[in-house]
Amino acid sequence: MSTQSAPAASGIPSTSATPRPPSRRETLLLAGAIVFTVLAWASAFLVIRGVAPHLAPGGLAFGRLVVGALALVVLFAISRRWVTPTAREWMLLLGYGVLWFGLYNVALNTAETTLDAGTTAMIVNVGPILIALGGGLIFHEGISRWLAIGFVVSFAGIVLIGVASGAHFGDLGGMLWCLVAAVTYAAGVLTQKPTLRRLPGIQVTLLGALIGAVVTSPFAPQLVGDLGRVAHDTPQSLSPVVLGIVYLGVVPTALAFTTWAYALGRVPASRLGISTYVVPPIAVLLGWAVFGEVPAPLALVGGVICLAGVALSRRRGRPRGAAAPAPSAVVAGERAPVSEAADAPVGAERRDLSE
Repeated sequence: MSTQSAPAASGIPSTSATPRPPSRRETLLLAGAIVFTVLAWASAFLVIRGVAPHLAPGGLAFGRLVVGALALVVLFAISRRWVTPTAREWMLLLGYGVLWFGLYNVALNTAETTLDAGTTAMIVNVGPILIALGGGLIFHEGISRWLAIGFVVSFAGIVLIGVASGAHFGDLGGMLWCLVAAVTYAAGVLTQKPTLRRLPGIQVTLLGALIGAVVTSPFAPQLVGDLGRVAHDTPQSLSPVVLGIVYLGVVPTALAFTTWAYALGRVPASRLGISTYVVPPIAVLLGWAVFGEVPAPLALVGGVICLAGVALSRRRGRPRGAAAPAPSAVVAGERAPVSEAADAPVGAERRDLSE
C-alpha cells in the first residue's frame, strides 16, 4: 500500500498550467456519480421507513454504519491509496464523521418514526441552502443570481410535494429532528470539502463511516435486542429487516457517499448541494412504484418545478462576493472560483495553502 504525504512548501510560488477542459469520459463519470448518489439517497428514505417500525433509530444507524464501513474497507483495499492526513485534516475528518455519519443518521431515523418519508425529505432538503450559504462564506464560492433563483424555485417545488403528500406539521418533535438532520448534513458537507483537496475520496468516506460507527456504538445492544425481538415475534420480518440494514449500509452509505465525495472534489459545494433537491420527487416516485402510493397531481407539479429549479441553478453567472476569475479559471464554459482548490481531481497532489 502506497503512502503519500503533502508536498513540502518551498516558499516559491509554483506556476500551474492552464487547466484543460474535462474529457468526455470525465464528464460522464461526474454526471454518473451525481445521478447515482441522488437515486441512492432517495431510496434510503423508503428503506428507512420500511425498517424503522422494527428497529430503534440509534440501533438502525449503528447497523447501517457497520455494514457501510465493512463495504468501504473492501473498496479501499481495491484502491490501495492512502494519504496521511495532517492534524488539521484529522480534525475535519472527526467533525465530518461525527456530524454527518453519526448525528445525521440518528436524527434522520428518529424523524421518520413520526413523519412520513415525503415530509422528512422535504424538510431535510433545506440542507443545500445551508451548504450554499456556507460555501459562499467559507470557501468564497459566492452565490450567483441564478443559484439563488434555483434555490427559491426548487424549494417551492419541495413544499408542493410535501403538501400533496399529506405533510403534517403538527408533530414539532419530528420537525425538529428533521432540522437537526439538515444542519448536521450541511455541516458535514462543509467539513468534508476541505479534506478532499488532498485526500482520496474513498479514504475520506471510510474514515467518516468508521468514526460514525464509533459514535453510534453505544446503540449496539439496542440493535441486537431489536433483532432478537423481531426474530421471536415476527420471524418472517427478520430477513427483510436484515436486508434493509445491508442495503442502507452498502448502497446509500458506502457506494453513494463514495460517489458523492468524487463529485464534491470536482464541483463547488453550493452547486453540488442543489442537485440533491431532486431527492424528494424521486422518493415520491419510488414510493409509488414500491408501496403503490400514487402521487397526487400537485406532487408531480412540484417535482417538475423542483427539476426546473435545479436547471436554473446550473446557469452561469458571476457569484456575488466572489472575485472575478482569471481567464485560465474558465473550464468548459463554467466559471471556477479562484479559491476553489478542490475542483482539481481528488487525491492529486497539490499545495495546501492553509498549512
